[in-house]
Amino acid sequence: MTITMKEVREEIDLLDKELVLLLARRQKCIEMAALVKNDKNLIIDKERIEDVVTKVSSFGESCGLDKSISEPLWRKLIDLSIEHEFKELDLLQNPN
Repeated sequence: MTITMKEVREEIDLLDKELVLLLARRQKCIEMAALVKNDKNLIIDKERIEDVVTKVSSFGESCGLDKSISEPLWRKLIDLSIEHEFKELDLLQNPN
C-alpha cells in the first residue's frame, strides 16, 4: 500500500487542529496564571522555564520527537506565553 501526498497533508491538517485545541487550553492556563500571580515580578521564573523545557525534551525524545525540534519550539512557546501573560496582567490591573 502506498500513501499519497494528499493523505499525508490530510493527516497534518488533522494534527494541526488538535494542536490548536491544546494550545488554546494552554493559553487559558497562562491567563489563569496571570490572575493567580497578579504581579509582573512573578511572571518570569527561569527555574520553571528550564524545568519545563527539560521535561518536554525528555518526553519528546521518548516519543520520537527530535530535541532539535522540541527545545526551540517550547522556548518560543514559553516566550510567547510570557508576553501573553504580561498583556493579561495589564488588562487585569488596568481594565479601562
